[in-house]
Amino acid sequence: PGLEDQDAIDVRPGDRRLRRSGPRFGELRPWCDHAQKEEDREPPGPERPGTGRRPIAPRPGRRTGSAADERPETTEEEMERLFGLMARLRQDCPWDRVQTFETIAPFTIEEAYEVADAIAREDFDALRDELGDLLFQVAFHAHLADARGYFDVEDVVGSILDKMIRRHPHVFEPSAAGERPDWERAKAAERPRTASALDGLPTALPPLARAAKLQRRAGAAGFDWADVEGVLAKLGEETAELREALDAGEGTQRVESELGDVLFTCVNLARRLDLSCDRALAGANRRFEQRFRTMERLTGRGRRLEERTPAELDALWERAKE
Repeated sequence: PGLEDQDAIDVRPGDRRLRRSGPRFGELRPWCDHAQKEEDREPPGPERPGTGRRPIAPRPGRRTGSAADERPETTEEEMERLFGLMARLRQDCPWDRVQTFETIAPFTIEEAYEVADAIAREDFDALRDELGDLLFQVAFHAHLADARGYFDVEDVVGSILDKMIRRHPHVFEPSAAGERPDWERAKAAERPRTASALDGLPTALPPLARAAKLQRRAGAAGFDWADVEGVLAKLGEETAELREALDAGEGTQRVESELGDVLFTCVNLARRLDLSCDRALAGANRRFEQRFRTMERLTGRGRRLEERTPAELDALWERAKE
């Protein structure tokens, strides 16, 4: 819906009941301009008249003409409009009105995965839209928090600015210039000294991601393998224990436990190789899918894969790998 009757909205973007020390959105532009080195800037390209901004290709079905010309021209105005829209939806949309942090959280995770998918496909038109969807999730959570008196969006922005400056002393502190960034040490310094090194890791993280974070935290505390060979030896040990459980006819719980140890060690191996387990597995998924589809094409229309013998399937698989 349009925002022509914004005066009907009870909570408008400019009415910040809990406004504290966080910066306004318009104050972020100088940070970005200052941080971007001249040689890293993109070629300027044509600008929209009178705005100093490069044009954005319209999405399919996006309105153009006089209505589009009335769009806000500054980042701050656009963000204010987004939060005005969020307030309008919470007021007038029956579905949006009843949502909570808990009901919205799964959509936030889904949108983050869709961002990652657009990046993997190198579909940057889709990435623009998916980042917008993810930004809307931020707006939704911030609006819910503001309505309950917890914090507002300016607190969110202020929090991440403070955190990034604090964790980049080599950039913002002259005395630390030239030092090698140590992200884990910077985060560890923010945790209470009496706490465990493993405190604060979200239990809702995907298991592979949480395993990697657990291992990095433990490694930062000194509990780590000396080299990759130690991890490979451990992987062989865990694989042998899985084989023993299978050969002994152990129950599902024991086999699952041993398989978990194998997977945990694989994550550790990826970490020591400075690789991402998620990307490695995603690549394996893509290769398998491509090869299986090739097998289906090679088998011909008159015969299905399930009608092939194991030897024929092996031969098709080898051909698909070529």
